[in-house]
Amino acid sequence: MKKIFKDKKVVVMGLGLNGGGVGVAKFFCRQGASVLVADLQTKEQLQKSIDELKNFKVEFALGGHRDEDFIDVDLIIKNPAVPHDSRYLKIAKEHKVLVKSDIEIFFELCKAPIIGITGTKGKTTTATLIYLFLKTKYPKTILAGNMGISPLGILSKINKGSKVVLELSSFELEDLQKSPDIAVITSFFPDHLNRYKTFDDYVEAKKIIFKHQVKDNYLILNLDDPKVAELAQEATARVRFFSKNKPFAPIIPKEGLKIFGDQNISNISAAIEVAKIFRISQKNIRKILLNFKGVKNRQEFVAEKRGVKYFNDTAATNPDSAIFGIKTFKQRFPAANLILIAGGVDKNLNYTDLASEIKNNVGCLVLLPGNVSDILKKEISFLLYRNLKVIPVNSMQEAVSVAAKEAEQGDIVLLSPASASFNLFKNEFDRGDRFVEAVNKL
Repeated sequence: MKKIFKDKKVVVMGLGLNGGGVGVAKFFCRQGASVLVADLQTKEQLQKSIDELKNFKVEFALGGHRDEDFIDVDLIIKNPAVPHDSRYLKIAKEHKVLVKSDIEIFFELCKAPIIGITGTKGKTTTATLIYLFLKTKYPKTILAGNMGISPLGILSKINKGSKVVLELSSFELEDLQKSPDIAVITSFFPDHLNRYKTFDDYVEAKKIIFKHQVKDNYLILNLDDPKVAELAQEATARVRFFSKNKPFAPIIPKEGLKIFGDQNISNISAAIEVAKIFRISQKNIRKILLNFKGVKNRQEFVAEKRGVKYFNDTAATNPDSAIFGIKTFKQRFPAANLILIAGGVDKNLNYTDLASEIKNNVGCLVLLPGNVSDILKKEISFLLYRNLKVIPVNSMQEAVSVAAKEAEQGDIVLLSPASASFNLFKNEFDRGDRFVEAVNKL
């Protein structure tokens, strides 16, 4: 593609460990730009990402920001997690430096149709299914977005016949000035209230996904979520609804699926609604669904050890996602005793309903370090139901070891933390990896 950023001074603000910052830095290096990566974390903390850039000409400013790095430059690409009130962004704007996100740049440069997916729960599974459906008819379909893949890295792969499936978080949507051709909203539940003042503010950020759509676009909404469904009144695009109660038995009976639970039925329904727009055959949809085993870190089956099944749901970073996980596994394995590994860092969310769900349906609760563990213990103590065994631990290795000792043949051990991970782990994916490692060592 044309090198429109050649010889430009570009600052990548926030490298991170999920892969997005690495993809941004590589893109601008390949464009011939002069690239500086600035991050508050240290070299030691970011070594994995730094190693991925060893073959690229990149300057690093790590362990703290310097005012001068945000003044005499052409462009700053801010990581979605960087708050808008950052003093360094204010410095940049005072000096009339252009500040954008990688998602903004991608939307400006992408010539292919974009299918964007957002929502509190179900984004990754829905996006992955849409991608798999479309690839049966459009082999050049590309998957990217809020899953460790910067969309800038795929621009060179886009050509005639390409379709782009893009998972979008609320953080990424905040900066968007264009909307995808097809926008999908899976669900709304309170989340990230450590960034947003209210739940309504969080919803407003999510709504940006369709704010710039035109009448020929599509908006796909969840009929089962009233707060999502009512957005049809604000739409300028054509609206279609999906529902877990909307039968898709002509395509595949629910009994034939390898993933389970109401949320996954909802995810499948959303993906099928998009597949219909592209006239994907029922035969191809059926084939994909019969073979789809789910997505890593989302109710992922890890192993069966001595008759005990272990599942990794580290992506459950809020109480509603954890409640969904507990309900899903109790529906799937009604006779099994459920041992839950939870806890971490709070995002200013309410844990009352989760405590009730735990007390009703969990046999043993293993709590990782963090203030969410303290909140859950307090909430559970207020409830008058049956006794619940609660065991605090200091590490994931200890959590898995304790869970294994408590479990008997036929039991389920589920990691579904209901919280953020950055007190003990690099990110939620690192948390999931540590869980898998610990299980495999049993």
